[in-house]
Amino acid sequence: MSNNIMKLFGLTASKERVDSCELTNKNGMRLKVTNYGATIISLKIPLKNGEFVDVVLGFDTLDAYIKSFDLESAPYFGATVGRYAGRINNGFFSLNGKDFHLNKNNNNNSLHGGNIGFSQKMWRVKNAKEGKNPAITFAYFSPDGEENYPGGLSVEITYMVSEDNELIIEYKAISTEDTVVNLTHHSYFNLDGHDSDILEQELIVNSQKMVETTDQNSPTGRFLDLDNKPFDFNKPKKCPSKIDATFILEKKNEFAASLFNKKNNLKMSVYTNQPAVHIYVGGNCFNTIKGKDNADYHALSGICFEAQNFPDAPNHEHFPNAILKKGEIYYHKTSYKFQSF
Repeated sequence: MSNNIMKLFGLTASKERVDSCELTNKNGMRLKVTNYGATIISLKIPLKNGEFVDVVLGFDTLDAYIKSFDLESAPYFGATVGRYAGRINNGFFSLNGKDFHLNKNNNNNSLHGGNIGFSQKMWRVKNAKEGKNPAITFAYFSPDGEENYPGGLSVEITYMVSEDNELIIEYKAISTEDTVVNLTHHSYFNLDGHDSDILEQELIVNSQKMVETTDQNSPTGRFLDLDNKPFDFNKPKKCPSKIDATFILEKKNEFAASLFNKKNNLKMSVYTNQPAVHIYVGGNCFNTIKGKDNADYHALSGICFEAQNFPDAPNHEHFPNAILKKGEIYYHKTSYKFQSF
């Protein structure tokens, strides 16, 4: 393993060292990641005209990432989310006849893994490779009972920058006991650069149904047909100013969603083996923390494509299975492909 590609990113309050690493493919596409939260800091995409655009929101310092979790609504910029992405209603589920009460951090719910989810953990670098299809693998062990989840969970996440200008993310996890797992990636994308808004960018979501939710954003258990409804994005429409919705993906081997920016003719397509993509527009830092290059992030700064299982799936038998059996392997692959026209 080549440790020389890891560079100091900062120190935590307890003086723990945090590193960052930059991976570059032959086209000049550059990914910068840190082992704090296995987080993407920047993603620079080459355009046809030779310029580069940083398509994800983020911060320049480790301190800003740490402080962002104290904002009134933590943005989770570029973070790996777990042990369970999305909401678990009332922070409660039953498994094998036993009740589990998770830490609640979102009204009465457990969101994105609880009080201190995977997004705020120190991951270790397992290996890194430069050259063709450069990649880095982070590992984290979540002990039995962390945030009140059962089972010790060993997680690995690999970020790869392919020669076809794809960001490929692979997750693997194995547990010492039956548990529930739902991992996702939480970058806020903006194809016009991280310091503008997404309102003129065109969104397509390859989905006929979404998960119905209460006004608290917890699933009711029902699905909504999208045909000719406001959130029907089967034909390209401009990004909505407000969306926080789980779209069901039923077409295997097809793209899940895409985003297109007419200003620079850049397109991003999302592919995943997961049953849903949760789409969220936001990024507001409430004028409290500055973004990269001194940017002021606001409620329309970026759009998330969180490929994942349905929120609250452990509490709905007809939702896709979220249980990871002891010794079995959880495998999730999502890729974001960039094309410049």
